[in-house]
Amino acid sequence: MSSNKYPFNKVINRAGTNAMSVTGYRGYLFELEEDLKGKYEESDFIPMWVADMEFAIAPEIISALKKRLEHPLLGYSIVADPAYSLAFQQWCIDRYGWNFDLNHLVHAKGVIPALYSLIGHICKPDEKVLIVTPSYAFFKHGTDFNKVELVCSNLIKVNGRYRMDFDDIREKAADEKCVLGIFCNPHNPTGRVWSKEELQELGEVCLENGVTIISDEIHCDLLRKNKSFTPMASLFPNSDQIITCMAPSKTFNLAGNSFANILIPNEELRIVYKEFYLPVENPLSIVAAHAAYTDGHDWLIELTDYLDDNFKYLKTQLDEHLPLAKFTIPDSTYLAWVDVTSYFLNNENLTLFFARNAGVLLEGGDMFVANAGGHIRLNLACPRAILEKGLLRVITAILEKQEL
Repeated sequence: MSSNKYPFNKVINRAGTNAMSVTGYRGYLFELEEDLKGKYEESDFIPMWVADMEFAIAPEIISALKKRLEHPLLGYSIVADPAYSLAFQQWCIDRYGWNFDLNHLVHAKGVIPALYSLIGHICKPDEKVLIVTPSYAFFKHGTDFNKVELVCSNLIKVNGRYRMDFDDIREKAADEKCVLGIFCNPHNPTGRVWSKEELQELGEVCLENGVTIISDEIHCDLLRKNKSFTPMASLFPNSDQIITCMAPSKTFNLAGNSFANILIPNEELRIVYKEFYLPVENPLSIVAAHAAYTDGHDWLIELTDYLDDNFKYLKTQLDEHLPLAKFTIPDSTYLAWVDVTSYFLNNENLTLFFARNAGVLLEGGDMFVANAGGHIRLNLACPRAILEKGLLRVITAILEKQEL
């Protein structure tokens, strides 16, 4: 397997760059003083956990950043030039047929900071937030931060594919204290892209019960080749109760730039949000995002080709060596959600097991709120050589465990 124009096979050493993937796992995956001694030294750990990529960003973005740095001032900056907003709008039109109102667009230092802020603006202290589980943990952290109650609806797995339990969602949305639903599309960690029919039903249930929706669509650009994506808000053009969160961070490996697009159609909420948001952005973040949406299309096509091949490789290896593992190639994302329940006792700390026994940093199911026991999440956005090495260690650790 080889890339055409872009060097996705190139292994890049991130040492000395303050990369969270290689320096930030203590305090996030483990307690700071956790004993990780095992088969591998920590210096030899393979990071397959945090959701950024081990790929060089598009050279078109690098060129734009270099050009900007020819100007010697990096002072306070705002998104003043309408060219950026128009570029992002055109991206959504071209890819998803969605032409949103530019007046609804605001920004954030990331989708998670926006979530924390929006939960606080929308919910009173005695009100509730609905999510589906397993879930990206920061949905829960956001409710905890704002001291509001979290209500969970478990996803149902049928023949390896997750679906929403609409009867349960309908019952929980009917609670007058439930005023906000936070949903991930494509879903993290399972990688499901919800169909138009599912989104339509979910939207109708929430809106009929007065439940505002935050749709986290940060993984929407990372589709498998035979899949399509529908922004939830596009199905309800007359509603102002659906907030859409998108960003170039996952798509173009720009997470460290801390810049996101937030679409808030409700004017009252948008005014409140802007009152509390300091609209000063990193000048390089603006440039990188603009370059991504104008010149990043070819890079993204090759990226998704490469990811598709990585997922096929993972599927082949699991089928051959761990036949009791359950894995379905996801509709989107670069994250593999693998059920290894058959190989482990209940409540085993899988994150710790694989660090000690495989020298691989990954996230176990207990990090995804609920309904996730016995699962691991693997980041496949890495050169094939890294994937092969990391996956061999994971498989070997499980097989050696079976021999004990």
